[in-house]
Amino acid sequence: MKRYEEAYYLKDRGYCNCAQAVCKAYSDLVDIDEDALMKLTSGFGQGMGSLEATCGALIGANIILGLANDKDISTKAISRKMIADFKEKCGATICKDLKGVETRIVLCPCSDCVKNASMILEKHLIENNIIKEEILNEER
Repeated sequence: MKRYEEAYYLKDRGYCNCAQAVCKAYSDLVDIDEDALMKLTSGFGQGMGSLEATCGALIGANIILGLANDKDISTKAISRKMIADFKEKCGATICKDLKGVETRIVLCPCSDCVKNASMILEKHLIENNIIKEEILNEER
């Protein structure tokens, strides 16, 4: 199973919130205990601020990026690109907009946000030589 598929599965089956699903799928690649990572991301269900702010899946992807990046390239610069990619793919970055709370039009279901954030994370980890593609594609 690919990591982005694992993240999707974890969220789709209700095992954890969006940020946790992304972080759990990549937890073996960063230098932090998985239990600590799950606690760290426990407040990002329904985005930060309970629907009012950034999608939890995007937050999780940025947490993994920051923990994995030991290169000279700025995590902030990569994060900006990831946010733009996510917005293009999903239609928004704010949880309530993605869920269509005010418009009643769901732009991207949560499980798909998790999958998309994970795929975008992988793209940027590879493009910036932070983690090799072979490592991301190893069977889990």
